[in-house]
Amino acid sequence: MNESLDRKKVILGLSGGVDSTTAALLLKEKGMEVTGLYFDVSSGNEEGRRAAEAAADQIGIPFLYRNVHQLFQDTVIDNFCSEYAAGRTPNPCVFCNPTVKFKILTQEADRAGAFHIATGHYARTAYNSQLGWTVRRAASEKKDQSYMLYRLPAEVIERLLLPLALMEHKEQAREIARQNHMNNADLKDSQEICFIADDENYADYIKRHGYSIEEGDFIDKEGNVLGRHKGLIHYTIGQRKGLGITFGKPVFVTDMDPAANTVTLGDHEDLFSREVICSGSFFSMTGSSCMPEILEGARVMAKIRYAARPAPAQIMTKPDGRILTVFDEKQRAATPGQSIVFYLDDCVVGGGFIE
Repeated sequence: MNESLDRKKVILGLSGGVDSTTAALLLKEKGMEVTGLYFDVSSGNEEGRRAAEAAADQIGIPFLYRNVHQLFQDTVIDNFCSEYAAGRTPNPCVFCNPTVKFKILTQEADRAGAFHIATGHYARTAYNSQLGWTVRRAASEKKDQSYMLYRLPAEVIERLLLPLALMEHKEQAREIARQNHMNNADLKDSQEICFIADDENYADYIKRHGYSIEEGDFIDKEGNVLGRHKGLIHYTIGQRKGLGITFGKPVFVTDMDPAANTVTLGDHEDLFSREVICSGSFFSMTGSSCMPEILEGARVMAKIRYAARPAPAQIMTKPDGRILTVFDEKQRAATPGQSIVFYLDDCVVGGGFIE
């Protein structure tokens, strides 16, 4: 790490929302020299830029604007569309954090001579003599966003400040914003997918980006044709509603085959499995896909989606380099494209994309 970087300076990702605003306020109260950085992922989001700049003005901190549209398009949006078209269910935030958000934050921090970067995520960081620098779960299990940060390398985590780490609920952040008379204190939470407008669904968005969506067959697990589906992008593993087909009993999407363009329907019990295989893995200790030796065959807690509860499991590397996770108890609807994230105690140690 460059020792010339100033540890009192911090570049903070400032969206104009309550979380990042409160994070900036808390850092400033601690005497940090905070600069707010707004990422424009859509190239021309003047409303978002004005909101972020207004928040910076009220807080009394410098403001930076960066148009990251092309980088975001080439990495996050292209991946999002191609994954859905291939019958997978991606999480764009997981992909964006290491390739766009934290990449730009560290670049701007280096340029400004700042050691620290910061965001309004609900998570913690810690140094462990065995694991090195890791992301930890937030104080609040309900608000915890550590899952989203599993692909950050140790050298980024070392510089990362997360001022909302100990907050139990969003209202605490709002109350701090109110006490500081911030205009955005009661602003509603942002939408789940930041680059898709409120009046457009993700399927239409993907089509608009040039992906042709073909109809295909619904089948059962024996391969019998049950009807026609509207295209793979309209479905995800575990889905029950919106199938456009009825059988007099609940049926669920249990599998999707992009090569055959089929969607398999089955019973609820067909969704459960103890084993999950992932590829594209990342471990913060090694900064790569290589599992650290101390984790090979280790007992961990693992989450198969953001909203899932961590569950006890064992992880090991397969001969082909993919990671096999064997849970103590069957997990529901492990979904290709989503991430499985591994924890030792409350420390994130790595994860990968579910196959």
